[in-house]
Amino acid sequence: MSNSVDFPADPLGGMTLAEFGPRLRQGAVTIESVTEAYLARIERIDPRLGAYEFVATEAALKQAKALDQLLAAGTDLGPLMGIPVAVKDVFAVTGMPTRVGSRLDVADLIGKEGPFVKQLKRAGCVILGKTKTVEFAYGAAGINTVRGTPWNPWDRTVHRVPGGSSSGSAVAVAASLCAFATGTDTGGSVRLPASFCGVFGLKTTAGLWPGDGMLPLSPALDSIGLLTRSAADASLAFAALTDRRLPDSVSFRGQRLGRLVGYFEERLDTSVSGSYEVIVDLLRKSGADIVDIEMPEARERETIFPNLLPVELLATLSQDRFAAGRDRMDAVVAARIERGLGTAATDYVRSLRRHEDLKRIAAERMKGFDAWIMPTTSRLAIPTGEFNDIKTSAELAFDIARNTQSANLFGQCATSSPIQARTEALPVGFQIVCNAFDENTLMALALALEQLTGMPPKPDLSWVA
Repeated sequence: MSNSVDFPADPLGGMTLAEFGPRLRQGAVTIESVTEAYLARIERIDPRLGAYEFVATEAALKQAKALDQLLAAGTDLGPLMGIPVAVKDVFAVTGMPTRVGSRLDVADLIGKEGPFVKQLKRAGCVILGKTKTVEFAYGAAGINTVRGTPWNPWDRTVHRVPGGSSSGSAVAVAASLCAFATGTDTGGSVRLPASFCGVFGLKTTAGLWPGDGMLPLSPALDSIGLLTRSAADASLAFAALTDRRLPDSVSFRGQRLGRLVGYFEERLDTSVSGSYEVIVDLLRKSGADIVDIEMPEARERETIFPNLLPVELLATLSQDRFAAGRDRMDAVVAARIERGLGTAATDYVRSLRRHEDLKRIAAERMKGFDAWIMPTTSRLAIPTGEFNDIKTSAELAFDIARNTQSANLFGQCATSSPIQARTEALPVGFQIVCNAFDENTLMALALALEQLTGMPPKPDLSWVA
């Protein structure tokens, strides 16, 4: 099918966020015109993809006009000024509903707009609306049977999982329905959808950005992240939102990278391992010293996550609210939460303490390494039809998160970069992991990888027309 379509073009086209800034300040575009273009794309494309839970058309245009006036008056808010973004619907945004992927009303548990969203606004971002999430952000596949599962744009005929829980954010970025999007990551909820949808995902260290004004899944493991078209865009957005310097470019020559084997490579599909090996070989040829290592402690995620997540979410919701609303919830999510009712306090406390132990163990094992590497997921995006009952859905979702949960368990920061070979029809993710709060090293390495591999392909959306 021809790539000629009748919906509005991506207003950023092939530009990075850094390239957009000078065009805006030179008067080549206005914030209002770019915002209008994104809103037009959302109106035309999103009914088919379902990335957005709520589109704030009037508020976004009002904000865009005000920002244009500020810039014309000489007030420049920085490199993100005028960038239209989407916010995962676990964050409160003033004037917008917060549904957290549920039919239950839990807005009172979230409260007012928190510091992270306020920082987006202070940076001059235009908030286009809220993106869909798995109910209560509790799911790796991205499936939501009560508010809808976004369509992964890489397959026109088969509804494949977009990855979760930041499903709508990844689909919105992949389909150019925003310039970048926010997400949260408790066990891979930024990196998994980034991998399945062929975009870049940054999981920051837990605690780097405060979690006020968002529904927590697990305060012990939650972190905030970004989904972007590229590592370059994520680097600029991260630096602007943290008031840090942009990371310096690096060479892989002399970098010592730990290739996590064993548990992390036990279940790799050949399509994933093929793309992964191409990149590992490229890194070696670029001078990186790649050393195979094992982290057998990663297997402990199989007991720690089921002990922590349902108990902490149940504590947030309350047993009474859960009991009253259970029949209106996604059946898989409800079954996961219900497990918390039978978790002994001793098992919960033991898991919390072990989590702290594992953070120290991982920091010690990381000594002598600049980063660890592994595939983001062991397989390509699975058709949603395979998630046909509660037991199978739980098993598949837990398997999907096999390679991502360890970074949360070990208290690290991580990225997922799209690396699929040009012969692959579906995206593949490559994960880089660094020590807690070492995001500058992490982003420098992700940028270096992007410079080696080039920009990944985009999905052909001509079938949406």
